[in-house]
Amino acid sequence: MLVHEVLEKARKARSKEQKIQILRDNESWALKDILRGTFDESIEWNLPGGDPPYTASDPHNAPTTLFKEHKNFVYFVKGFRESNRLHPGKRESIFIGLIEGIDPSDAKLVINMINKTKPEGISRPVIEEAFPGLLKG
Repeated sequence: MLVHEVLEKARKARSKEQKIQILRDNESWALKDILRGTFDESIEWNLPGGDPPYTASDPHNAPTTLFKEHKNFVYFVKGFRESNRLHPGKRESIFIGLIEGIDPSDAKLVINMINKTKPEGISRPVIEEAFPGLLKG
């Protein structure tokens, strides 16, 4: 399942325990990076807020996945050496390339993460129980 599919399935679950189990059963670094980047207040993004101008990929023919591209998040976090070294235009270009290359629903998750917009039906306590120690701030 893609990251947005995992979160959608967890959102639809009726109980906290079911949500936790769905997240655990589908654990990946991409999922945990999205959750941490969204919910952890100690993470600040080195990108402008709002919706960036981009062309969404075809959902059935996206050239790459969030499972491969999440490693590029280091270029977008304030305070990370990789992010601080990049010219803002280059950083934004990498970001646009990332969201244009992945499934459009996963791209929306990444944009929401940058804007700290939390996914509906997923709470901090659910994440903390599913992945202890993931959230720092």
